[in-house]
Amino acid sequence: MARTARFTFLCKIAAAIAIIAAMDRLFFDGAAGSWIGGFALAWIGALLATRPALRRRPSLVALAIAAGFAIVLAQDPGGLGWALFWSALSIAALMPRIGRFDDAWRWSLRLAAHGLSGPLAPVLDLIRLARLPQRRAGHSPAGLAGLLALPLAMTALFVALFASANPIIAQAFTRVRLPGFAELLFWAMLLALVWPSLRPTRWATRAAALLPRPEIARPGIPAPSLLLSLLLFNLVFAIQNGLDLAFLWSGAPLPGGVTLADYAHRGAYPLIATALLAGLFVLAALKPGSASAANPAIRRLVVLWVAQNLFLVASSILRTLDYVAAYSLTGFRIAALAWMGLVAIGLALICWRMLRGRSAAWLINANALMAALVLSATSIVDLEASAAAWNVRHARETGGRGVELDLCYLAQTGPSSLLALVALERRPLPPAFRDRVRHVRGLVMADLARRQAGWRSWTWRGRYRLETARRLLGPNPPIAAPASPGTERDCGGTIRPIAVEQPAPMAGPATAPTGDAIANAVANATPPLTGAPSR
Repeated sequence: MARTARFTFLCKIAAAIAIIAAMDRLFFDGAAGSWIGGFALAWIGALLATRPALRRRPSLVALAIAAGFAIVLAQDPGGLGWALFWSALSIAALMPRIGRFDDAWRWSLRLAAHGLSGPLAPVLDLIRLARLPQRRAGHSPAGLAGLLALPLAMTALFVALFASANPIIAQAFTRVRLPGFAELLFWAMLLALVWPSLRPTRWATRAAALLPRPEIARPGIPAPSLLLSLLLFNLVFAIQNGLDLAFLWSGAPLPGGVTLADYAHRGAYPLIATALLAGLFVLAALKPGSASAANPAIRRLVVLWVAQNLFLVASSILRTLDYVAAYSLTGFRIAALAWMGLVAIGLALICWRMLRGRSAAWLINANALMAALVLSATSIVDLEASAAAWNVRHARETGGRGVELDLCYLAQTGPSSLLALVALERRPLPPAFRDRVRHVRGLVMADLARRQAGWRSWTWRGRYRLETARRLLGPNPPIAAPASPGTERDCGGTIRPIAVEQPAPMAGPATAPTGDAIANAVANATPPLTGAPSR
């Protein structure tokens, strides 16, 4: 048994060295490409090979989810996809000590402890290795170090002396490149990332035991006070929702000095904060099974209030959509709309929990599942590409009802906007605007071609975009007209004169010097022709 454990430990060391060596070779110039997905799959394979405990069903389910995110990273690597992959992989690594998925609240703490204790895991295992009892003479780590100290030190001394005496040996040593500090630091960071998945610390699983049960203690609110609070809340929310119905949903004219864009934009995020506060109030004040939660009048008022909050969230979504129509769509605004949808789902789950008497753990798990699904979809879909396609379809230049197309934004999004720019260029456009679109498309396409040329920055999604663009534009894509001398193009492709910096004015009087003043200055500045040399 001890020999098997020792062999398994050595296999984990070999797997960690192999992963670090591969990552050091792949991440040579800092380029992130589809190879990250292959690296993630290799990491999963290393865990399955060195940890037999992960071959049981709960861990295999988590590893299958991690493999799905690895495929997402192979298609188009991103920070969100990597975070989701690491979370699924860490759950699989910790699962043998837990045995089941209990609740998201405890797993969030386990993942946090697992990540924070990662840098300490190799150090703790090294200390344990040094403290192993000596089974036979010289076979413990401390005894082995003492055994090798003298031979290695004397051998190194002799090699140094021979290198100073023999130029051939010295020349061979000059070809040896020792790792620098930055490379050693990178290896240490990789070890702190990989080793905890091979040998997770016990802190990561014991930290959740310190948590109380995920039940929120209900404050002592008397039923009459709670009933009055809900009545007033419903009245205030009815006024706000009535104003939204009158001006936002029906399109009635606003009072003087208030524009629809201002009315729509100012209320989007404060109303979401209001809905969140309402949900926390219901969650804290109405514990399932309590006397207040069983009161029919209170239950009806809570359901009415949650319904008003859902309408409030719908109004916030409509405000954001109106703002998008007045300006443009961005990836951040798509994420904001997804967040508003999550808030609405959370409110509905809070109400369902009260009506059905569900536990707080059920509520946390349900919300965590919804958030995980939304984040997973976000890691797969390119939000910036979706925003670029929407802006092109609804732009004023293409006959849509939107605002003027912001070509600078499309240029900043890079390869995400390439196919949208190609579709825009193929439409009937005014010649000047087509030339601007062609210039921006050429820059974005050249940047993507440069990335795809190197295998480290090559991605499946980039290959699809580049091949699609080349197929639609033909073998010789048209190029924009060159800027004339003295002009340049801005980020949106508009040709403008080159800004020339004016020289800074010289200090002195504002009036021009007279001829006598110039002559006196020259005479005073001329060095003497005789006598001591001027210094």
